Amino acid sequence: MGVVSVIPDSQAFHIPGGPVAILMIHGFNGSPASIRPWAHGLADLGFSVTAPCLPGHGSSWQEMNKTRWQDWYGHVDKEFTKLRQQHKRVFVAGFSMGGALSLRLASIRGSEIEGLILINPSVRDSRLRVKFIPLLKYFIGSIGGRGTDVAAPNPSRHSYLRTPLKAFASLQQLWDLVQRDLSLIEMPLMVGYSIDDHVVDPSNSEYVIENVSSVEIKEVIFEKSFHNVALDYDLDILVEESQSFINDVLSGEVDRDDRDSLGGQFESIVSGLSLDESSPTTFLDELEEIDAMEKYPGDNKALPQLSSIQRAALLGVIGGPLYLIAAQFLGLDLLGLGPWPGGLALLAGIFAFFYQMKPESDDQGDGSAL
Repeated sequence: MGVVSVIPDSQAFHIPGGPVAILMIHGFNGSPASIRPWAHGLADLGFSVTAPCLPGHGSSWQEMNKTRWQDWYGHVDKEFTKLRQQHKRVFVAGFSMGGALSLRLASIRGSEIEGLILINPSVRDSRLRVKFIPLLKYFIGSIGGRGTDVAAPNPSRHSYLRTPLKAFASLQQLWDLVQRDLSLIEMPLMVGYSIDDHVVDPSNSEYVIENVSSVEIKEVIFEKSFHNVALDYDLDILVEESQSFINDVLSGEVDRDDRDSLGGQFESIVSGLSLDESSPTTFLDELEEIDAMEKYPGDNKALPQLSSIQRAALLGVIGGPLYLIAAQFLGLDLLGLGPWPGGLALLAGIFAFFYQMKPESDDQGDGSAL
């Protein structure tokens, strides 16, 4: 028996249209429901649109924890191959984690892609608690989501309410590869980002823009929407700017570098590529100096700050393993109890750190996707 989906309209879909096709990729924890209005808007303009549901998505977070980034990318590559067999010109559009998968595809099959459209792409996350995910995945299956990140009222549900940690740890591995190979991206690129995104920091978009090799880059800023632009106030702008970008590429107004990406064909040659993450002051930097804009509060909450209990928990997470190693392997049994205090401190730290952050109720709200 198949897994019953907890997300309405989460199924993959294909809308046949003209000779130009667009492969649209949703985000982490999400489903095609998160990009459906955007896809239908482009289909109404005559484009053929395919929006697959990535493995483990659109069902339950438990099922997603059984999948890895290789499964998601493999499905994207398979769907792209189908479109290439039926259409001469294919664009790829990715939202959030879908942007990372789009960049991965472009770094390998760039000569076959007409152009990339990335909306609030996620390619890294510098928050401290995220760095513990590779360890925590062995102790905790998931953590609570933060609720919908849509400014417009009453958004439809499109993602899980919890974040599966094994899948998230795999996403971090994908990010590393995408960051490494950004210089292989040479095709025309549109990057759209929300200045008030509570899920993916807008600096992700800046990082992509600063490190790709594309000569033609269209930058679009969404001022009224939060993370999920396709479900928010700026949907019309998203569709209009996407159409404009595609038409510019097709008409030749945007030059396409037809050189095959040698790095894409021989990835191992550039496996040690080092990127300079420094960048000059940009519009994103200036935004930090502007007073907070008035926005619809809805279900959105500020990202949680570390409490004194959580800071103490971090000490347990870091100090526990160190004490365990010292007692077990170095003979430094400071308390005379063996390595057990270190293990207990680690476990206590893990549970205190994460479970103090109260998750949304499973029957209310909506989990944000990356």
